[in-house]
Amino acid sequence: MTARTALDLSLYLVTDPVLCGERGVVDVVARAVEGGVRVVQLRDKHAEASAMLAQLEALAEAIDGRATLLVNDRLDVALAARAAGVRVDGVHLGQGDAAVLDARERLGADAIVGLTANSRAHLDAVARLPRGTVDYLGVGVIRPTSTKPDHPPALGVDGFARVAAEAELPCVAIGGIGLADLAPLREAGAAGVAVVSALCAADDPRAAAAEFATEWEVAR
Repeated sequence: MTARTALDLSLYLVTDPVLCGERGVVDVVARAVEGGVRVVQLRDKHAEASAMLAQLEALAEAIDGRATLLVNDRLDVALAARAAGVRVDGVHLGQGDAAVLDARERLGADAIVGLTANSRAHLDAVARLPRGTVDYLGVGVIRPTSTKPDHPPALGVDGFARVAAEAELPCVAIGGIGLADLAPLREAGAAGVAVVSALCAADDPRAAAAEFATEWEVAR
């Protein structure tokens, strides 16, 4: 079974080294995966490639195949990790990041390639790509959030629903999401929710993740 066939987007953690604090990203991720996180995206806009590579190796060991492991933006780091034998499943790219066609070609057909999208123009651009280039879309922000200060205007649940209805790919909601948003977002067509501070800053990431995972299932 490949990462693509096993992809479960229901609870998606995007890491933040500042919010993880002294515990560190690896410890927070390990606990969150125990609680039910199914996708982990390593995001660190300021880390050197060598530091990200070392962290990916540690994350892959901590996750041990229990969740999909992606790298934000840094296709070069994902490729270096794979060359070193580290289990990394793919990348998540923003609209200004490396070309998705290049990522798909270099990572191969079985890798996961996610893409940020929040407008009609973004959806049109995705539709022009060869089928199978992108696996899912990260759509947001749902609410204003300090973890991404340069985010576009908030979509809200209604705005997310409009994007999800027009998209041909699974859509993961991101940005300021709390437990109360899970049922409305699932009804709006979300394939999953991505969270940052709700898990990275939680006193108990395992318990927080379990609460999110349970609420997502109840929303079914």
